Amino acid sequence: MKFLIEKSVLQEAISDVQKAITGKSTLPILQGIYISAKNGMVTLIGSDIEVSIETKVSANVIEEGEVVLDSRLFGEIVRKLPNDTVELATINDSEIELKCQKSNVQLVYLNPSEYPSLPSIDEDVVLTVSQKTLKNMIKSTIFAIAQDDTRPILTGVLLQVKEGKLNMVALDGFRVALKSENMDCSFNKESVVPGKTLNEVSKILKDNDDNVQITFTKNQILFNFGNTKVISRLLEGDFIKYEAIIPKEHNLKVTVRRDEILGCIERASLMAKDGNTNLVKLDIADDTLVVTSNSQLGKAREEMQIILQGEGLKIAFNSKYLIDVFKIMDEEIIVMEFTSPVTPCVIRNLESDNSVYLLLPVRVANHN
Repeated sequence: MKFLIEKSVLQEAISDVQKAITGKSTLPILQGIYISAKNGMVTLIGSDIEVSIETKVSANVIEEGEVVLDSRLFGEIVRKLPNDTVELATINDSEIELKCQKSNVQLVYLNPSEYPSLPSIDEDVVLTVSQKTLKNMIKSTIFAIAQDDTRPILTGVLLQVKEGKLNMVALDGFRVALKSENMDCSFNKESVVPGKTLNEVSKILKDNDDNVQITFTKNQILFNFGNTKVISRLLEGDFIKYEAIIPKEHNLKVTVRRDEILGCIERASLMAKDGNTNLVKLDIADDTLVVTSNSQLGKAREEMQIILQGEGLKIAFNSKYLIDVFKIMDEEIIVMEFTSPVTPCVIRNLESDNSVYLLLPVRVANHN
């Protein structure tokens, strides 16, 4: 194998495929990056079996071939090379040579025939969405996935294609995050994608209108960016029926500026951090919202004007959950819907109906 490639192009390709290499696999070969040079293209693959990332880049291929190189070492070497053309060439049955200007490195490579082949996915039923839209949908939901494995299905995000919409839903037992976008598609499908996969996909996605194609199969999902593909296993099991959890009615509606309530909650939460619950209390009455928190370190009180429809109430929340939601919402004016101090609060944008967030309150003794 022998090819010439620009250092910056190679470095970006390595960076993309390394996102799939966790170092947790029992197969030593998966500590490496698979590299194949053929027909003027160099293909790089990184995998931990559960997630695989493949990217193709143009190169001057002089001699075709394939190798597997240690991911960490190869990545570090390329990153520190001068910004110029890099030459990679096998020099015997076990070593490859990298040359760039006056740098010369020889690396032992692994047997490429031992590298697991990528799952074959039939790309007949494809959903096409802009990279910018998908990136925003992931950001708007992924914070609400469960962080422990007690219920593995909740460590993923539901991707649901239904009635011309793409819905993404995450929930962890304390909150629900739902983001919807209209799609030009005629099929219905749903799958639960591991949060880890979507985190890595989000890092590859660009903030532009270029398309990414999503293909669902029974056990796998494929994200195709053109020159880069991410293939992931899906989580097994049934996702919770989120539609049944979100209340259809409310007794109290608060309209408020997002940046203002975010500031109030963030400041009050500094005091709340002394305990484990990050508890803040909301007292809603007479077009005023009072946020309070107290701990052994002292007390905090914030007050702001709101538009109130309905009878006031007092309710308490984990401040972190409120901050997570307010930070990622799109609009400046948002709506909070309440029914009672012990039932979930629903948070929406005022204008668009493509986001719904649900938060369970914290029950507080003698909290009316």
